[in-house]
Amino acid sequence: MKFLDEAKIYLESGKGGPGCVAFHREKNIAFGGPSGGNGGKGGDIYFQAVETLNTLIDFRFMQHYRATHGKHGSGRNRTGPGGDDLVIRVPVGTEVLDDEKDTVLADLSEEGQIVKFMKGGDGGYGNAHYKSATNQAPRKFTPGWPSQEMCVWLRLKLIADVGLVGLPNAGKSTFLAACSNAKPKIANYPFTTLHPNLGVVKVGERDFVIADIPGLIEGAHEGLGLGDRFLGHVERTSVLLHIIDCTQDDIVKDYKTIRHELKEYGCDLENRLEIVVINKADALGAELAQDQAQMLEDAIGKKVNIMSAVSGENTKNILYQLAEVVYREKYGEGIEDTSFDPT
Repeated sequence: MKFLDEAKIYLESGKGGPGCVAFHREKNIAFGGPSGGNGGKGGDIYFQAVETLNTLIDFRFMQHYRATHGKHGSGRNRTGPGGDDLVIRVPVGTEVLDDEKDTVLADLSEEGQIVKFMKGGDGGYGNAHYKSATNQAPRKFTPGWPSQEMCVWLRLKLIADVGLVGLPNAGKSTFLAACSNAKPKIANYPFTTLHPNLGVVKVGERDFVIADIPGLIEGAHEGLGLGDRFLGHVERTSVLLHIIDCTQDDIVKDYKTIRHELKEYGCDLENRLEIVVINKADALGAELAQDQAQMLEDAIGKKVNIMSAVSGENTKNILYQLAEVVYREKYGEGIEDTSFDPT
């Protein structure tokens, strides 16, 4: 199934049904009086977050959504039937934005969350509504209230606990494939990953979700490469795993490039908790990899981990660090596993 994280759709709630003009007619009842009923209410439009969906691909093939209209009232004071509400099911993590993509109108971040997005028009009044002591035979009625129409954008932000960031070909997909059952495309050229991938990782008795997004390059916030549009998928994460290819000539520059793109993107991503890892240690050897890690530590003032996603070297340690941060941030608890030795 093709991954799609943005879609434009058109919505219209139901309009109210018109009221009715009628008079009661029955044998032996003189001057029965007005009996026109009110019109039915138009259908509302709701958005509901469901766990069974993970892409917006369905909205590529169907863009127009309309709730049904209310029916007109009828004689004998009968109110017209109301229109059926329309429930639009979207993946958990979907945002509804206005046509200009400037304002978030609804954010469905929890399973089962339902939001009433557009109200249907109220039904019009029939002539029985206008009956009074001074107006005993009114012929007045009102049409139903009009429907609401709107064009909106749906934007999916994956619900993940850990976000993988780094330059293209740093080994993010290899790491995801090594520690989960995800099957991302892996190759030895940049931009192998063209859309986000999710993987569930189990560490001891705990599990969490990792999101791998396409690599960033310098100028991504200006649209270079694949741009930064996929960074929205790591906005909800508890921690970022910053993976750097230690075989590159200037890993300090590589690190600062990604940090600059995170800052330019906004949404406070540059202040998110971060674990820094240099990857492909098997290609350099233990001594050279340690030298690279020390140089980067001195330059950025943060602890730098060493791993090889291909050979599995130190990946378990990285996963336990991630699990510790995720469960501390989400539940205020850590990992108690005496069998784990970080050395």
